Amino acid sequence: MPRRKTVEPRTLTPRQLQILTMIRDGRRRNGYSPTLQEVADQLDISKITVFEHVEALVRKKLLTRSTHKARSLEVTDLAEFPDERPTMIPLVGRIAAGSPVETLETADRLDIEDLFASEHPRRAIRVTGDSMIDEHICEGDFVIVEDRPSVRNGDIVVALADGDNTLKKFYREGHRVRLQPANGNYKPIYPREVEIQGVVVGVVRQYTSKGRRR
Repeated sequence: MPRRKTVEPRTLTPRQLQILTMIRDGRRRNGYSPTLQEVADQLDISKITVFEHVEALVRKKLLTRSTHKARSLEVTDLAEFPDERPTMIPLVGRIAAGSPVETLETADRLDIEDLFASEHPRRAIRVTGDSMIDEHICEGDFVIVEDRPSVRNGDIVVALADGDNTLKKFYREGHRVRLQPANGNYKPIYPREVEIQGVVVGVVRQYTSKGRRR
């Protein structure tokens, strides 16, 4: 009975991901893959080392190639790349909110996932009400909230104040806490009991195709 070929786990080493990305980019740019020697020269490693990594990627079914045909390496649909995650958005430069400036295309990317990465747990909460509009936090926005052990005066916090959840700026004044709204139509809150449930570290606002916030 013939031995069945084993498929290696698809976990990639940093070098394998680097080589796989180079092959993907080469095919997109030129219509064909780089040679093993070209990969070796660019990475400053030996051709045999590249060959061994390519063999591993073929066994993992992330690469295919045609026998005896040069530049035939192709990335399969099973390959996943960190720079193709849904949270990766092209970063194309800066734009002025006043007078117009040129927006230049760059190779940078804004990783939404990495932007809010932290050693502390984070979560998103949808905002209702308008008590924080002077901090540019509007109804329908999402605040990114971080659980952290310490809170500083001036932090925007999610607080459980006398049994009610609220989004306010935090100030400690002697033996009491002031929760300050960012809207002149609202008065500060001096709760008898307060539990800080998180500190706001970011705001996400989504617009419809007509430009209005959802």
